Amino acid sequence: MAFSKIERRNKIKSRIRSKVSGTADCPRMTVFRSNKQIYVQLVNDQEGKTLAAKSSRELTDAKGTKSEIAAEVGKSIAAAAKAAGIEKVVFDRNGYLYHGRVKQLADAAREAGLKF
Repeated sequence: MAFSKIERRNKIKSRIRSKVSGTADCPRMTVFRSNKQIYVQLVNDQEGKTLAAKSSRELTDAKGTKSEIAAEVGKSIAAAAKAAGIEKVVFDRNGYLYHGRVKQLADAAREAGLKF
């Protein structure tokens, strides 16, 4: 029985979400990747609140490949997290492979000072 791409991702996503949860001290950093854009949020799952959010749509001066733009989003979410007093997060790749844009975003956020 073969799964479609979406079914496969949802299965992986539910497996990840059963183990990964965010708190006020250590929120969950979740990534959504569309064909053109990339979005990232810091979520406190205990209260159900988004603490910070950034996306490639907000970057007006970003030029380059989608991977380079994802790295810029990673830097901007790290800056927003520091402004909110957050230093440590748990990373939720949301069912996507840790490769390409998702990896670029995570690496840039780590370089900018987030710990996960």
